[in-house]
Amino acid sequence: MMAAMTQFFKSPRALLLLVVPAMLLAGCTADPALQAPGVTLSVGAENNPQQVTSGVQLLVLLTVLSLAPAVLILATSFTRIVIVLSMLRSAIGTPSIPPNQVIIGLSILLTFFIMAPVYQKIDQTAIQPYLNEEIDQDTAFKRAVEPVREFMFKQTREKDIQLFLEMSGEPKPETLDDIPTLALFPAFVISELRTAFTMGFVIYIPFLVIDLVVSSVLLAMGMMMLPPSLVSLPFKLLLFVMVDGWFLITRSLALSFLGG
Repeated sequence: MMAAMTQFFKSPRALLLLVVPAMLLAGCTADPALQAPGVTLSVGAENNPQQVTSGVQLLVLLTVLSLAPAVLILATSFTRIVIVLSMLRSAIGTPSIPPNQVIIGLSILLTFFIMAPVYQKIDQTAIQPYLNEEIDQDTAFKRAVEPVREFMFKQTREKDIQLFLEMSGEPKPETLDDIPTLALFPAFVISELRTAFTMGFVIYIPFLVIDLVVSSVLLAMGMMMLPPSLVSLPFKLLLFVMVDGWFLITRSLALSFLGG
């Protein structure tokens, strides 16, 4: 078999089968533009640096847009709202009612309502002047960050900011402008988590009292086989409806931000 293969590669037909594809591939690589029906692919050096810069800016913009959902969640009031509503659902004892879509949707609507003044300020001071070519891109970005930083400063504890300043090795700031956004952002997030869990604890207390009372009554009646959560759920729902719970929760969440 080896002798047959050696004889094949020595024949002119084998050389022809090897040379022709090589020539075709060489021609394809040498041609900087490949064309197909409806498709054109070109590879070559770009002589205009401005177009290269625009391409890099577009790539950076797409990267930022991919991170936009995370920024929307962490840099706004969404984190506190969705945690409080989720803990409310757990405190009542209905882990799937309201559904996750309702909880997320209500959190987004409340976030837009609470963040509306911040968005309006960004639009007036940064977006509209930039669209009207009154300011450049860097100035627009700096003006857009200022309202967001102001919002985060109102909701962030000084202790949390100091924590990230010490870990990053930043010197002690003299003014709020000296605090970098890189340290303010995580400090705002952990402050929001603390506030959300504090509000969730307060929400849990009345429902916990109902559970304790129902459990004590069932134990006194000797009905130990009956799940207390099954009996306490109607009473918790009745209490929540009678006190207009959705109004109170929404009002408390909004005032916790708008009240500053």
